[in-house]
Amino acid sequence: MSIVTVSRGSYSHGREVAEKVAQKINYECISRDILIEASEQFNIPEIKLIRAIHDAQTVLERFSYGKERYVAYIRAALLKHTQKDNLVYHGIAGHFFLQGIPHVLKVRIITEMENRIKEEMKRENISEHDARYTLKKDDDERRKWGIALYGADTWDSKLYDLVLHIDTMSVADAVDIILYSLKRPCFQSTPESQRILDNLALAAQVKAKLVNKLPTVDVAAKDGTIWVNMKVPLSQKKSLVEKVKGIAGGVSGVKDVIVDISPIMFDD
Repeated sequence: MSIVTVSRGSYSHGREVAEKVAQKINYECISRDILIEASEQFNIPEIKLIRAIHDAQTVLERFSYGKERYVAYIRAALLKHTQKDNLVYHGIAGHFFLQGIPHVLKVRIITEMENRIKEEMKRENISEHDARYTLKKDDDERRKWGIALYGADTWDSKLYDLVLHIDTMSVADAVDIILYSLKRPCFQSTPESQRILDNLALAAQVKAKLVNKLPTVDVAAKDGTIWVNMKVPLSQKKSLVEKVKGIAGGVSGVKDVIVDISPIMFDD
């Protein structure tokens, strides 16, 4: 039982690889589904999340702490979904959101720009100039998204377990390599790796509930106990601690809530 994330640029056959891997081993294959789940769970219009993917730095900052809210909602939805295991995810930032979980195989699919341009021209019936411009803009925005949110470039090979160049192999070759890698013991779920995932998922659910009112809050979880760390004016400490405990304690799976306050001595 494993989880696979496939990171890809537009027209790099990444979706095709992800879908074929899932089909071969009867795994669930998801992408946009996570946006829908986040939209429904946290009552955020899906269009806002979609636009945020393609125009991260500007759209996210149009509303207060947009970046923090967006990340919290998407991460919570994805982690909750991955708890079921046997999953292939191809979409935004899976390699970021699922860091620290041992049984996740992180794959990057790449191909030459000229081949991507030809594919875009054919599918969209546009000129070479327009296709090149669109692809470059899309790549730049995705890289800016990763750097703005995580300080990491999505093209950095260190983020992945496998980087597969589709121009030097076929889609079928890439699928076979991924399936072979999945059989390795290091990518098999264990009780300990599942526990890590469950703790991360619970912390993400709590943070998503808190982030709207406390966008800079830090949350960690261990076996049902939640630790919440936040910076607040000293005058608000008592009321906020009670509020946080009430919100966090209402999340399914939470057994205890510990709140750690780093006081801000003076209100702005």
